[in-house]
Amino acid sequence: DELIGSIPPAGGVATVRDVAVHAVMAGCKPEYLPVVLGATALILREELNMGGVQCTMHGVAPLLIVNGPHAERIGLRGGNGCFGPGFRANATIGRAIRLMLLNLGGGIPGLASATVFASPIRYTACLTEHMARSPWESLAVSRGYFPEDNVITCAMVESPRLHFDDVSTEPQRLLAGIGDAMTAPGSWNMWFNSDMVVAMSPQHAQLCADAGMSRGAVQHRLCELAVRPQKNLKRGGNWRPERARAMGIDPEDDEIAIKAVKDPDRLHLIVAGGMGPVTAICHGWNESSHSVHGSYAL
Repeated sequence: DELIGSIPPAGGVATVRDVAVHAVMAGCKPEYLPVVLGATALILREELNMGGVQCTMHGVAPLLIVNGPHAERIGLRGGNGCFGPGFRANATIGRAIRLMLLNLGGGIPGLASATVFASPIRYTACLTEHMARSPWESLAVSRGYFPEDNVITCAMVESPRLHFDDVSTEPQRLLAGIGDAMTAPGSWNMWFNSDMVVAMSPQHAQLCADAGMSRGAVQHRLCELAVRPQKNLKRGGNWRPERARAMGIDPEDDEIAIKAVKDPDRLHLIVAGGMGPVTAICHGWNESSHSVHGSYAL
């Protein structure tokens, strides 16, 4: 009967029992429960703004990135197909969270939820990193956790957009292309200080590491390259003069560069997927949602 919290917007109470019931309905194995409990507490943190996401017209969802030995032990997938079907831990942990958002939170399309399309990521959104093939430390370790800590990072993002590059042989060209894919006239990232997840395949990550680039160096370089001139953004999408002014930008200055990622700490760079020349980009929501992370107990 221990209370985890109330699920917005309906305010249904989630106890440990409720979480366990939804985990069973989703098809979780018993050993997945610590992740589901940890994720439930995490998505209810005020800064993530789960209530806003439950009611928005957008189709973003809380993506769970799980690091640590427990993720490996329960079979969470970070390699080939990690965003797709076929892996019980990934599918059922994410599904348990979504069932609670529907059943306890009332986030049902056409009722509390105004989402226009929703998206596949609103069915399930959970993965780990491909640490066996990663040239860098994990996302959690990069944020000060120990390798033996079990950690969940959660960010509100759209479904992944795939960037294919089997031509680049050095980081500058590779990262320039990925940076361009991180920008889009219809992306909220262009006009708000928002989160974004970039999942580099081991092949793309290794190309950068072989050139002496650390995770942090790649992260900061992507932030520098993910820009568009304001005149380009004026052609379509959600540009408005008042949005430019709110960012301290003169709406008449066509040449000023607009960054997709205003704060490098809000770019969540991970290594995931199988071997191949592909990087996945998940654009974020607006500035009312800020990513959260924390360790969970077994």
